[in-house]
Amino acid sequence: MAGRYGPEICYNLPPKIMCGIVGYVGRAEAAPILLDGLRRLEYRGYDSAGVAIVNGKQIETRKCAGRIANLAKLMTEKPPSGQYGISHTRWATHGKVTDENAHPHFDQSGKIALVHNGVIENYAALREQLEREGGHQFTSDTDTEVLAHLIGSIYEQIDGADSKARLVNATRAALKQVIGTYGIALVHSDIKEFMIGARRGSPLVLGVGKDENFLASDVSAIVAHTRDAVYLNDFDIVAVSRDKFEISSVAGESGNYQISKVEFGAEDVSKGDFPHYMLKEIFEQPNSVRDAMRGRLNTEECTAKLGGLNMTAGELRDVSRVVLTGCGTALHAALVGEYLIEQLANIPVEVEYASEFRHRNTPMSGNTLVFAISQSGETADTLGALRESQRKGFRTLGICNNVASTIARESDGGVYMHAGPEIGVAATKSFTSQVTILALIGLLLGRMRHLSSSQGSRIIEALEALPEQIESVLKLSEQIRSIAKKYVEAEGMLFFGRQFNFPVALEGALKMKEITYLFAEGHPSAELKHGIIALVRPDLPSIFVAPDDAVFCKNRNNIEQVKARKGPIIVLTSGDGAKQLKGIANDIIEIPRAPEFATPVLTAIPLQLFAYHVAVELGCDVDKPRNLAKSVTVE
Repeated sequence: MAGRYGPEICYNLPPKIMCGIVGYVGRAEAAPILLDGLRRLEYRGYDSAGVAIVNGKQIETRKCAGRIANLAKLMTEKPPSGQYGISHTRWATHGKVTDENAHPHFDQSGKIALVHNGVIENYAALREQLEREGGHQFTSDTDTEVLAHLIGSIYEQIDGADSKARLVNATRAALKQVIGTYGIALVHSDIKEFMIGARRGSPLVLGVGKDENFLASDVSAIVAHTRDAVYLNDFDIVAVSRDKFEISSVAGESGNYQISKVEFGAEDVSKGDFPHYMLKEIFEQPNSVRDAMRGRLNTEECTAKLGGLNMTAGELRDVSRVVLTGCGTALHAALVGEYLIEQLANIPVEVEYASEFRHRNTPMSGNTLVFAISQSGETADTLGALRESQRKGFRTLGICNNVASTIARESDGGVYMHAGPEIGVAATKSFTSQVTILALIGLLLGRMRHLSSSQGSRIIEALEALPEQIESVLKLSEQIRSIAKKYVEAEGMLFFGRQFNFPVALEGALKMKEITYLFAEGHPSAELKHGIIALVRPDLPSIFVAPDDAVFCKNRNNIEQVKARKGPIIVLTSGDGAKQLKGIANDIIEIPRAPEFATPVLTAIPLQLFAYHVAVELGCDVDKPRNLAKSVTVE
C-alpha cells in the first residue's frame, strides 16, 4: 500500500495510548484472550483494570484498582465465562483510583457495559440532565459512566425489533451529544455475540480473524491472534459480530475502510532475553537508526531521498523557514533538528512546544514548512498543532512511527521512522530515529542550496557509520552501570551540553526524571555561571556532554568550575577529550569521534543507559514509571 508519506513500505506500528481497550467476540472463551491483551498493554501506564464478559444471560464483571495481577487473581478465584466481552486498563482522568471507578461501567439498566479511553468534557452537564430527567443514579465519579447511561437511556427510547441496529443508533445519537475525545467498546447482555466500538481522538483498531473479531486500542494487544487490522478513523462506529463487521460514521454514513496487514508479530513486542523493554529498545538502536536511513541515501547524487514529503524540488527550494513542533522527547529531537537544519541547509528553524503552538499566534511567512514530530502519531497536543498549522494554510508534514496514526493520515506528507514497536514508556530508539531523519532532511535541503557534492558525500559517510558506532557505545553498558552504582544515593543530577548536545542534556535529564523520579535538570553549559552554579555541591553530580568538538574548550572551562566547587563530574567525551579531562572528571565515558551533527545520536545512548541503570539500582519499575503513559492522547 502506498502510504500518505509516499510509496514506501508501510509498517503498521501500534499507536500508543494512555490506557488500554481489548474486546473479543468469537468461539473461544473470552477471559484468557482479554486478560492476555491487557497484559500486552500493561506498560502503557494504568492504575486499575477490569473485564466484562457476557455469559449468555448476564454480564459478569471483574474489576479492581492496582495491577493486572490483582485482576487476574480475581478472575482465578471466580472465573467469568463467555465467548464475548470487553476489557480495560484505566489511567485516571476523572475520579480517584478506586475499584468503583475502574472500567467497565454500566448504564442504568445494568445491561450495557462500556469501556472508554479519552475525556468526555461535558460529562457534568450530561450527568445532571440524566439525573434530572431520568432519575439516573451513578455509582462512580467517572465521565465514562455518564456515557454508558446516556447510551442506555437512548436505547430504551428507540423502537424497533432489530436490537443490534437499536444499539448502534443509540450509540450514534449519544456520541453526537458528546464533547471531547473517546475510544470506546461496549456490549449488551441481551444481544448475543455482538459489540460496538467507536473513536474520536483516541485510537481504536479492529482485528479481523476467522470466526472471531477483536477490538483494541493498540494492535499489539491482538497481534498474537490476527495480523489483519482495520484502523478506525475519527467518528467511525464499528458493529462487530463473530463473523462480520460493519463500519459507519457518527453522521450515519457508510464508512470506508481498508484491511491492513500488520508487519510485526507477537515476538516483536516481547522483551526477549532482556529484563526490561527499555533496555531491549536501547540495544535495538543500531538497527532502528539503520532502518531510518534505509533506501533514503543517494550516494550518487550525495543527497537524501525523501519522496514521502510530497514536495517538488522547486517547492523545497522555496522553503524560507522551518518550524518543528512536538512534546517531550520529540521536542528534544526537534531542538537537535534546529541545529542540524540550520547548519546543513542554512534555513532559519524554530522549535515550538506543540501545546503552546496551537494556542498562540506564531508569526509565520507563506514559505514556512512545519513538521509535527510524534512517535505514536496520536499525541493530542502535536495533533492539535498540526491541525492549527493546516488551518492557517501552511504545508505541514509528519515524522512518526505509525503508518495508521492520525498524524500520518492528516498530514500533507512526511517521513516514517521505521523504528519498530517502542514499548517502553521512556522513549529511547524513537529519539535517535527522529534525529537521524532530521539529519536527512537537513542534508536534502542543504544539497539544494549551498552544500557541495563532496560535503554531501562526507555527511552520508558519517550517517552510514552511525550504526556500527552505536554498537561500540552499547558495549559501554557495564561501565555505565558501575558509574550508576556510585551515584545511586544522589538526590538529583545536573546535565549540561552545548550546541548540538544541549538538547541531549535536556533529554538525559528527562530520562532520569521519568524512570528514577530524581530531580534532574538540563542546561546549556555556558549557563552554569548565570545562576545554576549555586546548586553545585559535593552530593549533586553534574553530567557534561562534551565531545571533542569546536566548543570542547568552553565545556572544559565549565567542568573545571564545577570541580573547583567539589561537585562530582561525569563526562561524555570523544577523541582527545578523555586525555584532557583526566584528573578533572570523576568518571569519563568515551564515545567514538563523529562530526558535530552526528554526535547527538551517540551521546544520547549513554545517558539512556545511565538513567536505566540508576533506576534498576533504585528498584524502580523501569517499564511502567509512576504517573506516566507512553503517549498523551488527552490534554
